[in-house]
Amino acid sequence: MKIRSLCAVAAGLLTAAVLAGCGGGGTSATGGTVVGVDYPRSDTDFWNAYIKYVPRFAGEDGFELKTTNSQNDVATLTANVQTMISQGVKGVVMAPQDTAAIIPTLQQLAAKKIPVVSVDTRPDQGDVYMVVRADNRAYGEKACRFLGTKLGGHGKVVMLQGDLASINGRDRTEAFNDCMKQNFPGITVFGEATNWDAGTAAQKLQTRLTANPDIKGVYMQSSFALSGTLQLLKQRGLLVPAADPKHVFIVSNDGIPEELAKIRAGEMDATVSQPADLFARYALQYVKDAIAGKKQVPGRTDHDSTIVAVRDGLMEDQLVAPLVTADGATFGTVASVKVDDQSLWGNSKS
Repeated sequence: MKIRSLCAVAAGLLTAAVLAGCGGGGTSATGGTVVGVDYPRSDTDFWNAYIKYVPRFAGEDGFELKTTNSQNDVATLTANVQTMISQGVKGVVMAPQDTAAIIPTLQQLAAKKIPVVSVDTRPDQGDVYMVVRADNRAYGEKACRFLGTKLGGHGKVVMLQGDLASINGRDRTEAFNDCMKQNFPGITVFGEATNWDAGTAAQKLQTRLTANPDIKGVYMQSSFALSGTLQLLKQRGLLVPAADPKHVFIVSNDGIPEELAKIRAGEMDATVSQPADLFARYALQYVKDAIAGKKQVPGRTDHDSTIVAVRDGLMEDQLVAPLVTADGATFGTVASVKVDDQSLWGNSKS
């Protein structure tokens, strides 16, 4: 009888613990605050790196994670958020790729007083505690300065745009075009919308190269287009050293290890290092601050970035995202860092 009583007590305690972890109180059975993180996609090296960093920093912050993957679909993201709400999350980190369609979901979270941190993208409207991203207009500006300088202000370049429904695609596109018009009017820019899709990017680049075999530069707004771009240039005999007159200069965005390796090998020329590690670290830090009721103010941070007031009630922490080249040269007003710089997350061994 004593053994049965002890077992009954143990079973009761176990049941209580499980229910406590599944309830809406926002605290897990182990005492960690429950936070939801939706990964936007897992088909690029950049986002896979981000996915790797999130659990590491969540553990440091004492969070229990509820993770989902919306695979670049806003309807899936909306459904994932409903699941998180039912799991009792106290905060949500997301990276909505459609920055307009996510607005109703943000309104629902605000009504439930669940704070949101948006990573990499900035919602067109809606309440967000903090946006964690780099200055995407600076991405376009840096790519423009690099290509414009390398081409001596003359020639043709292709810009493989992301998705213009995304603030990132719009920022990078507008800044690149504005910079070219103002500083390098002798360069013709062919903008190609790709919806962040590798197959679409390769097809449009092939069409453009066929019509304009004298193209001398390619700006990829993300590393999603890297493999297809290099393959096409190789097929056409254009993947040659920079000293060769046939060389096509390539600049990308992301700073993934493969891009850094290609720069070292001389197969591409530059990238802008988008900090996957810092996206994860500070997104979770801001969720922690939001849950604790901490107020944020514009200005310099303790991690070498700047918080800016984007619009009334919305702030954005613009993390450092340097231009990376083989030699660390300066292009107009833009300085670059050398590809082997160990401060780059793409060079991290962990």
